[in-house]
Amino acid sequence: MMEAIATGSVIVLAEVGVADDLPLAVHEECQGRFDCAIAIYKGSGKKFFQAIAEQLDIPTTEPKLDKNGDAVGEKPMSMDALKEEIADNIQPDTVLIFPEAKRLTTGIRYWLEDLMAAGVKVCCFAVNNPRRDIFLDMAEIEIDPPDDRAIREILRAEAVAFGLNLTENRLAQLQTLAGRNPAIARKVIRRERLGMNPDKVEHSQYLDISPIVMAGLAMLAIVRFIGMGTGNRSLYIIGGIAMMTGMSLKYLGRVRGARKRYGE
Repeated sequence: MMEAIATGSVIVLAEVGVADDLPLAVHEECQGRFDCAIAIYKGSGKKFFQAIAEQLDIPTTEPKLDKNGDAVGEKPMSMDALKEEIADNIQPDTVLIFPEAKRLTTGIRYWLEDLMAAGVKVCCFAVNNPRRDIFLDMAEIEIDPPDDRAIREILRAEAVAFGLNLTENRLAQLQTLAGRNPAIARKVIRRERLGMNPDKVEHSQYLDISPIVMAGLAMLAIVRFIGMGTGNRSLYIIGGIAMMTGMSLKYLGRVRGARKRYGE
């Protein structure tokens, strides 16, 4: 990932809970190579830009003038002044990290567009790529969810932390509810601890066995031809029904709703 950031701006895609600790890890690694700042927009643009400026050692105050135009102290910069100050002082080898890209407002994205044109690198994290303005110029990096063994270890560690003594059989049952998402795995253990029914699947990682079902029904259609050849009316009817059922399921299997990842 560091090699990708070194060459330009990137957007890292992962389900909520899969890469929660990654932004801080990237920030720590970037600090040795670049000027780096990490920030999350939480509704206050001034606090957002102030956090960026402070991490980059850029001034966040300006002289306070009296009626005669003489400086009588310092006062905090306005949000627009902070944006201009950062843009004027930021270096091209700077990396700005935003753990929640979907929170970035239109105004922030336009501001970042100018910085990116000046060589500043932006690293955003999101569940899916918004595919607009600045995100169109970013290289995509998709993080794969952890494997089943890692999820089992997360379930076991979380259970131990809460003082739960879960058998391997119970852990296996809970793992089917968590899928391959660490955040859901921790939630499943918390529900188990509270005695709540955790049997609610929130992930979308299923094994689609519909092709196997349709293939089996298609094989039954052979019976139709056997009945046709032998003159057995019952086999002919059963085989015909099986074939039409298989065709119906084939077309019904193409009906899909919105397929969203956890956190979208």
